[in-house]
Amino acid sequence: MDNIKKPIRSFHDLDVYQNTYEASIIVLTKIIPKLPKEERFDLTQQLRRSVKAVPRLIAEAYSKRHQKKGFQALIDDAMQESNETIVSLSHTKDAYKIEVDLCEKLIDLYDKASRQLYNLSLAWTNFKERRQTKPTDDLRYLAEAETDKR
Repeated sequence: MDNIKKPIRSFHDLDVYQNTYEASIIVLTKIIPKLPKEERFDLTQQLRRSVKAVPRLIAEAYSKRHQKKGFQALIDDAMQESNETIVSLSHTKDAYKIEVDLCEKLIDLYDKASRQLYNLSLAWTNFKERRQTKPTDDLRYLAEAETDKR
């Protein structure tokens, strides 16, 4: 595992964005098409919406990183969508037995993403407070939120 902290120049540099974007593509192409037709307007739509929302909200939050409340609200929304995705994938796995192993891996990924988003929120708050007392342009501090603190 590479522990080198890289500077964050855009939302594309955030591991949590990259991982949730890739996972959303997997869900959209490998899980949703296999859901039963009777779930088209319920589980299918919810899962489609929530997996697309997580990386979108991360990107939007990054653009509002200079606004504490705006950033925090969007990161909170991304965590909520990530947790909704976990529940929907759990329903898919347990009720319909669709791609059970893949769903378990995706559930783990979204669980990790929720923790990373929480840590990113804390790190950004601490970074903003630290910048007010000691000016610095070193955004590598934010990369600490990207590590999984188990």
